[in-house]
Amino acid sequence: MQEFKIDPIIYKTKPSKIKRSQQEMDIYDLLEQLNIAYLRLDHDETPSIEFCHEVEKLLDIEICKNLFLCNSPKTHFYLLVMPGRKKFKTKDLSAQINSSRLSFAAAEDMETYLHTKPGSASVLGLVNDKSKTVQLLIDKDVLQSEYFGCHPCVNTSSLKIRTSDLLTKFLPYTGHEPIWVELPAFQDHTQRP
Repeated sequence: MQEFKIDPIIYKTKPSKIKRSQQEMDIYDLLEQLNIAYLRLDHDETPSIEFCHEVEKLLDIEICKNLFLCNSPKTHFYLLVMPGRKKFKTKDLSAQINSSRLSFAAAEDMETYLHTKPGSASVLGLVNDKSKTVQLLIDKDVLQSEYFGCHPCVNTSSLKIRTSDLLTKFLPYTGHEPIWVELPAFQDHTQRP
């Protein structure tokens, strides 16, 4: 695994605009507008969930996977939010949402609807989906944690926010109603009791 640098300082406020995208700064401004408190940690780019383990330790959270999916004709788009520890298999989700042949959506579609790039998908990107094209799917296990971990639409910072704030403040603001799904926990069959 490549070297991963992390700033161990945990911030309660937004960063200065220096070297920050307008997209990221807009997220912080919106969280302040909605009175959503957060803790922020800055770090190198996280190309996958495996790079988030140190972030999780410092923020005392589990970073959620945010997977941008679509059906094969690309007529339905989904943002799946699930615990980072779970493995994703399309067959576990397809039947629950009556959509066969799910796959990862193209980077161009992610940019169009969420205004983010692969590796930076975040439930916070739904603020950019003004047409409500993307259906939010949330694994019920996300509700088990008091706090929710995600990126502010860039994968060089991570946020810790209350799960209740996500559900009662942020999602009502964007107008996205989640569909609750149940994905099985990964079981390692190589270990014996």
